[in-house]
Amino acid sequence: MARPKDPTDAIRQQAAAFPEVIKGTSCNQSSFKAGKGTFLFIGPGRKGQGSKAMFKLSASIPQAQELAEEDPERFEVGSTNWVTARFTAEAPLPKRIWGKWLKESYHLTIAAAGKGK
Repeated sequence: MARPKDPTDAIRQQAAAFPEVIKGTSCNQSSFKAGKGTFLFIGPGRKGQGSKAMFKLSASIPQAQELAEEDPERFEVGSTNWVTARFTAEAPLPKRIWGKWLKESYHLTIAAAGKGK
């Protein structure tokens, strides 16, 4: 039986493709840093079930809050604007969401480091 494709692969590849990115680890997750901050944490989900990704957001917070209200098991907005998305190979995080959030998180981190857009 074929093993399902890792639903985090495309997100990791896109994160690593941004300029000046350093990949590291934090606990059991991969972290992607730019400037002096981290813009993505990604790895296994709760109790090893599925996957999760955490993005630092600003402009997309209303979208994330709406998704969290609709599906609180999949989306969570923290008090510091870190948004957690949970997903599986069978129910992946849509690219239209993760692509937008990943770019926003990266650009916020770069801006905070004083490197512009």
